[in-house]
Order: sequence, then structure tokens, then C-alpha cells
Amino acid sequence: MFLATGTPEYRFTARNELTGKIFKLVPGAINTQVSITMPDGAVVGAVVGAVVTAEAATELGLADGVEVIALFKASQVMLGVPA
Repeated sequence: MFLATGTPEYRFTARNELTGKIFKLVPGAINTQVSITMPDGAVVGAVVGAVVTAEAATELGLADGVEVIALFKASQVMLGVPA
């Protein structure tokens, strides 16, 4: 999964995108876990997660409430169900 802030000025081979707002960041020494909620009218209640480098999180200015675009290829999606 790729994250972008603002309006991307590039086209990507990943055709699937979801726009949402960051509601939780878990920074680590190397990576930062990012949790994104979807706005009302989209997939209400859905949460998308991503892991980015700590450096990328800083460069993109990722913080709670920041709007981001999650770009992904269909082949990268994994689903889980309760055990």
C-alpha cells in the first residue's frame, strides 16, 4: 500500500484508492503504523492500515486528522475473519 497526501501529481499503476483521515499513528524506531478511517458516505466504519517508514511519516507530515489517499493493487489485499 502507498500513502499520499494532497492531490497526487502522478499517475500510478495501482488503480485502487481510498481517501480517508488518519485516526491513529503508532511510531516506532524504524516504521510507523498508520490507521485510516473512511469518511461518511464511503465505506462507513471501515479502517485501512498501512506501515510506512518513520522517515516517510515525517516527510509526509502524517498526524491524526490528516487526510490521506491509500493506493493499492488488488493483489495486495489481505482479509481476516475472527478465529
